[in-house]
Amino acid sequence: MNLYTLRNANGITVRVSDLGAIVTEVLVPDRDGNLVDLVLGHDSLDAYLDGSTYFGAIVGRYANRIARGQFELDGTTYELATFTVQSGPIPGSPFDVPGAGRASLILSYVSEDGEEGYPGRLDAEVTITLTNGNELKFDYEASTDAPTVVNLTHHGYWNLAGHASGSILDHELELRASRYTPVDKQLIATGELRHVEGTPFDFRTPTRIGDRIDADDEQLRIGGGYDHNFVLDDWTGDGALRLAARLRDPASGLALEVLTTEPGLQLYSGNFLGDSAVGKGGAVYGYRTGLCLETQHFPDSPNHPGFPSTVLRPGEKYESETVYRMRTE
Repeated sequence: MNLYTLRNANGITVRVSDLGAIVTEVLVPDRDGNLVDLVLGHDSLDAYLDGSTYFGAIVGRYANRIARGQFELDGTTYELATFTVQSGPIPGSPFDVPGAGRASLILSYVSEDGEEGYPGRLDAEVTITLTNGNELKFDYEASTDAPTVVNLTHHGYWNLAGHASGSILDHELELRASRYTPVDKQLIATGELRHVEGTPFDFRTPTRIGDRIDADDEQLRIGGGYDHNFVLDDWTGDGALRLAARLRDPASGLALEVLTTEPGLQLYSGNFLGDSAVGKGGAVYGYRTGLCLETQHFPDSPNHPGFPSTVLRPGEKYESETVYRMRTE
């Protein structure tokens, strides 16, 4: 595992591994000037390989769940090797590094035809950039030699109080989403687009995450908390960046804005983290000590024609951009 360091003029440092394109550290000065590491992770290569959390990795070919591990495309049914949370080969795989600089890193990965059951050779590339505007940018591109499905994202676990600071329940979250995609008992999207109004899923105004996470709600019981895709209101498919979410920790004064070209955002509140997840510096990442804000197309889209399409065909280019903008209040 090789580590690459990105720095900007404002004292922010980001470290990225060529293993899984993992972001291992995001060091940001808080309101008092103290450096805070905002992401969960491990100290060693073996810990990343042995874990099932995919801390900080780029995931694909298809981020999130695909029902029964299969989908149909152009009349052919494809059986996948897995239909776990992040189906596909990229987590833990070594990336090539065709370009590296002080503030930007290009990583590439080739997923061969048939890998994990997906059709077509996929040539994928992600450019990770740290700007002087305190933005951590992920620019994705991919092409294929046969029709396939693609849904790439960054699976970072955030804790704005610091990676070893415990629960994220006091964080305040705002989502630009008036609908979400409910799930069945296997956490597979049902195909419904459900309105958040009057439910614990309404984050249209800043809300403390812990306020309703244990409410008497069937969807929260299924997920053990939040583990759901939110339908972003302003998405039109035109490729423009739009604000999707704001996250704030009142204690540290650190805040995060998420902008994306994607139609959805998966909120995961660390419901399956346990005391066995030992992290950097020996920190124990327990229940709900990190949260994910994964920009994406919707879960199980290949099996729901009414969802935005994730099909990529030869001659087309998959393009996606997400920006995590950090600031201090």
